[in-house]
Amino acid sequence: MTTVTSVVSRENADTRLRQIQRDNGAALLHFLQGLLSSTAVHTAEDLVQETLLRAWRNIDSVPVEPESQRRWLFTVARRLAIDAYRKRQSRPAEVGLTGTEPATVASEAAETVIALLALRQAVNELSTAHRSVLRELHFEGRTFDQVAARLGVPIGTVKSRAHYAMRQLRDELTVR
Repeated sequence: MTTVTSVVSRENADTRLRQIQRDNGAALLHFLQGLLSSTAVHTAEDLVQETLLRAWRNIDSVPVEPESQRRWLFTVARRLAIDAYRKRQSRPAEVGLTGTEPATVASEAAETVIALLALRQAVNELSTAHRSVLRELHFEGRTFDQVAARLGVPIGTVKSRAHYAMRQLRDELTVR
């Protein structure tokens, strides 16, 4: 018989907790976001969950009257926020991986210059017709139709020149 009453009371507790969450969840989140820094949204959400978990575990201690209930929840939430703050202060500051890697700005700049020189040399090795099509398409931002009209060649020729020019560039740059 005690098993049936504990199941019924647990169902009542779950129903009551859902009601507590509906009535106070948004206010708790707003309260905790005000206590924490604006960048700690996830921490505030975690603390709301922990507050509601404590309410569920101690459902018999949570007042029924709405104002007293909210006061009880806010007290628990405030204490959890204080504990979280103290925990962060007691452990050493976390350092991201970007701060531990050696600076490679100089080598990246050198690689960029080398790649740019290789690209310029490869473009200079293209025929004038191929170079002009690529310039019109990629630097001037024109469409195939516009390039064909501008250069006075059929659109198929523009597409063919663009294809073979890109293929030659790719071949030149992958060999190096």
